[in-house]
Amino acid sequence: INRSLLVGCVQKDIWGREESICKRLKQDGPDVERAESWELGHVVLSPVWFLYSLLMKLFQRSTPAITLESPDIKYPLRLIDREIISHDTRRFRFALPSPQHILGLPVGQHIYLSARIDGNLVIRPYTPVSSDDDKGFVDLVIKVYFKDTHPKFPAGGKMSQYLESMQIGDTIEFRGPNGLLVYQGKGKFAIRPDKKSSPVIKTVKSVGMIAGGTGITPMLQVIRAIMKDPDDHTVCHLLFANQTEKDILLRPELEELRNEHSARFKLWYTLDRAPE
Repeated sequence: INRSLLVGCVQKDIWGREESICKRLKQDGPDVERAESWELGHVVLSPVWFLYSLLMKLFQRSTPAITLESPDIKYPLRLIDREIISHDTRRFRFALPSPQHILGLPVGQHIYLSARIDGNLVIRPYTPVSSDDDKGFVDLVIKVYFKDTHPKFPAGGKMSQYLESMQIGDTIEFRGPNGLLVYQGKGKFAIRPDKKSSPVIKTVKSVGMIAGGTGITPMLQVIRAIMKDPDDHTVCHLLFANQTEKDILLRPELEELRNEHSARFKLWYTLDRAPE
């Protein structure tokens, strides 16, 4: 009995209440039977609560923190790396609030970047090429539309040139998730006609995709989600259009997916100007 009472006292020490229990036991003195009756509930319950607390902590740790908690809130994220993919294409990496955070973007959704450029608020949608399998960062592959390179757009792209001018350590505001489509896996798409409508579930066996230029990023997001699940038998057919062969964005990633999942991913390219 004394050992049981001691365990009860030690368990209460874990919860920070050992003093009152030990004092009570001392006051009871030889009246062990009364002390046993008073302490029995604590001796039994304390280990249970300790185990419950431990399991809760383990569960909380296994669930990563989400960055995009609300589509109505802007989250400033810091640029930590820039990779030059081609003469006009960059991979920008932004740090999430902690190394354990994920972005929290459902497959099929996109984010908005916003910045004050020349005194005006500029907002543009983008789809990350990273996913929630990646912790601590988010990657955007963006084509920079420089000024005086396209006759129809002499000023170039406001947001893409702004991103190009950012220095490591600078921040830009992210907002999301946004979009009317979510891929739920196993061929199931949740599609809303508009923002106020409830989603309609559509189940398919194959998906046909047509993308041009930087429009490949939302397609790649869905394709990756399908291919990484061996139990998802959805077949993806992608027709990817570009002006020239050198303009094909994310070609290594696409062809790696095609080579690894040739039965489920079919890929075709079309060009405005074929190579000589």
